[in-house]
Amino acid sequence: MPLDPEKLLALEIPAVEHSYGPKDCMLYALGLGLGQDPMNEDELAFVYEKNLKVLPTFAVMQGYAAYWLRRPELGVIWAKVVHGEQSLVLHRPVAPQGTVIGRTRILDLVDKGEGKGALIYSQREISDKASGRPLATLTQTTFCRGDGGFGGPKRDTPPPHALPERAPDGVCDQSTRPEMALIYRLSGDVNALHVDPEFAKAAGYPRPVLHGLATFGVAGHALLKAVCGYDPARLTAMSGRFSAPVFPGETIRTEFWREDGVVSFRARVLERGVVAIDHGRAQVSDVKGS
Repeated sequence: MPLDPEKLLALEIPAVEHSYGPKDCMLYALGLGLGQDPMNEDELAFVYEKNLKVLPTFAVMQGYAAYWLRRPELGVIWAKVVHGEQSLVLHRPVAPQGTVIGRTRILDLVDKGEGKGALIYSQREISDKASGRPLATLTQTTFCRGDGGFGGPKRDTPPPHALPERAPDGVCDQSTRPEMALIYRLSGDVNALHVDPEFAKAAGYPRPVLHGLATFGVAGHALLKAVCGYDPARLTAMSGRFSAPVFPGETIRTEFWREDGVVSFRARVLERGVVAIDHGRAQVSDVKGS
């Protein structure tokens, strides 16, 4: 059954209410590798409830509508679906606890052609349940590798953010632990691709891979450390294109360039010399949080 563009574009995704607390924020940080050095007080602030700070990228886990693409009537080949791009805009810093509402909608659909896959663009608006205040806007590109050629639109896609053509202004190396995906998935993304060897092989990978959003979070941690002085309020937006998988246990090097409040970045896997996140762009404020 081929992908059904009419059903997909007309799909109504139910809003998701999500209550969370300090334990959830700390578990997310542990799932990104923070706290490996118990004497690192900068990282301790994100994994210890005393004066708890919250990683800005925790917003990607809020109000998440899981597996809406798995509906059989949509015709999507789920085993070949991968995360293509992700952007995050924070309207205010993430609080250490609260109840939020996530509303996800389909923005667009592009047919890249037979054997080339399809792109699904979606957006999630996160708001505070009590006040209705907007908290974050997340835009995602989903690459459906097995669903091209269904007869949909074949227009050009927006160009990615261009990285400066010079040596990086700085780099930040971070190791990922072998069990990192097993911890990260406890924050809500339980896709078998990241834990089940047989599922990973069926999807074309030699072994389970790290979640794309975990790599995104590691890069966000690198920017928080290297550019924001570990002040979560300063990282107000972040986006990037996933270009290669990361296997748990590998080292991620985040390279970055500073330009008038905008930080361009990419994340490399040192052991294999591949770029995991390309065309990265982050917005950094000079105003420090309280």
